[in-house]
Order: sequence, then C-alpha cells, then structure tokens
Amino acid sequence: MSTASVTPVLRTKRGLPAFWLVVIGAALWGVDPLFRILLLDHLTSTQIVLLEHAILFLFAAPVLWSRRGELNGLRLSHVGALLFVSWGGSAIATILFTKGLASGDLNAVLLLQKLQPLFAILLARWLLKEHLPRMFGFLFVLALLGTYLLTFGFSLPQSGASDFMQVGSMLSIGAALLWGGSTVMGRYMLGKMSYETVTSLRFMLALPLLLVLTLTQSQAWTLPAEGRDTALLVINLALSALLPGLFSMLLYYKGLSTVKASYATLAELSFPMVGVIINWVVFHQMISFPQLIGFMLIWTTLFAISWQQDEPGKPEPKP
Repeated sequence: MSTASVTPVLRTKRGLPAFWLVVIGAALWGVDPLFRILLLDHLTSTQIVLLEHAILFLFAAPVLWSRRGELNGLRLSHVGALLFVSWGGSAIATILFTKGLASGDLNAVLLLQKLQPLFAILLARWLLKEHLPRMFGFLFVLALLGTYLLTFGFSLPQSGASDFMQVGSMLSIGAALLWGGSTVMGRYMLGKMSYETVTSLRFMLALPLLLVLTLTQSQAWTLPAEGRDTALLVINLALSALLPGLFSMLLYYKGLSTVKASYATLAELSFPMVGVIINWVVFHQMISFPQLIGFMLIWTTLFAISWQQDEPGKPEPKP
C-alpha cells in the first residue's frame, strides 16, 4: 500500500496505537469460547452467566453510585430500553451464545456474531428512524447467503436430531440479534446518560433475571469436589468475565474513539481469527470451506457499509 493511500487517521500519533487497541480488544472476544467451554464441564449456561454478572457487579456498583444523579428523570421509554439492554443483551443473549457453544459448531457460532451490526442497522432504521446505507438490500441478501453457508454449508437444511450443530447456529443468531438490538437501545440511552452508567446498569439490572432463571432451572450446582479444581474454576470464571468482557470492551471503545469505521472493521478481523485458531488448537475443530466463504460474504457486507460511513463529507460516528 502506498503512503498516499493511507488515511489521515493512521498517520496521526494516536491513530496507529488506537488501531491496535481495537485489534487487541476484538482478539480477546475470540478467547471467550475457550473459557466458556471449560466452564460448561461443571456449570450450566445460566449459572455461568449469573456468576459472571456477579463478578462484574463488583466493578459496576461503584461506578453507578458515583453517577447516581443521572438516574433522575428517567421516563418509561428509558426503563424499557435499559431492560432490553440488560435482560435481552446482557442476560439472555449471553445464555444463548453459551448454549450455542455447548450444542453447535464452535466456528459457526463464533463467526455468526459478525451479524450483530446488520441487526443493529435494521433496528436503528425501525426504532431511531436512521437512514439505511446505500444498496443495503443487496448487501443484506449477501449477508443472508453468508449466514446460510455458515449454518448449513453447501447442503440443504435437514431436520432431525442429527442436526444439533445447526441448533447451535440458530442460538448464535438469536444472540447476535439481541446484542445488535442492545447496541441500538444503548445508543438511545446515551442521549440521557453516560456510557459508563449504561454499562453499569446493563450488568446490575440483569442480575435479578439471571437469579430467577437459575433458581427455576432443574439442574443442580455441580462444583468440583477437589479444592484445587474449585480454585481453577473460580479463576477461569473471573478471567471469562474480565478479559473477554470488561477489559476487552475498555480497549475496544478506547481505540474506536479515534479509528474510522472501515479500519475498525479491518481490525475486528482479529476476533474471528483468534477464535478459529483456538477452536483448531484446543478443540480440534477446523473451519470448513463453506464457513470460510460464508464469513467472507458477511465481512464484505460490513466493510462496504463501514466504508460508506467514512466517505468525505460524512460526520464521524460517535462510539
């Protein structure tokens, strides 16, 4: 690439480090399945998500207390948006994603999360009346084709118990839809309160729902008998909550504040790359040729949309 083709964002002193912050933050998302698969040996999906939120509560509570004044004057629409972000995006979506890892193709479940921005664009058009990108209809059909290839490959959909891997893909798509919707609802709430307050409420409001879901499920808690194994489980749980969760988001949003959307889309390739490598090395799952084509179709769609956002004359999107 010639020097002239490099954008001004990457020629500033802050641009290049910010780009790598997005790379590292997104790469940590790819590590998430490693922790969750190991935790599923002892805990259910709901139990894992409950305990992760309990850990995140310790970090969210002081932030919310210091910003409690922002809670004044909340309307019913704000409460509804917060409940969608916390119950839908933080609780149910994470449970669906974890269940998908337990019952499906790890690579498909991971790569299908790239659908989140498309769902966010559609919901933003519906709820926030935002304009759709140019040629969005064609690009969305392209992404749907990619989704089909990630889920079914080159074969036709089949029914029956043998298709348990496709169940995992469906759960993953459900998680992507809820996470994409949470992006839109979070954007709506940013007109009322700061990002830190919204994030804190996201974790804290999800706890009551997760507690109810955990108490009503039939599975009992099956912690390891050995104290050493229990300690390893606790460490694994803490790393799952803090590395792919809290720490990755801090790095990602810090970098995103000075990196253009199209370059952020490039940087986020570290997410599927790390995830696919871990699935191959640790869980011995290789990405298939149809999955690779499907992912490239989805990523091409996202890159085309983000490139439109970076066109001259358009305002930079706020993170």
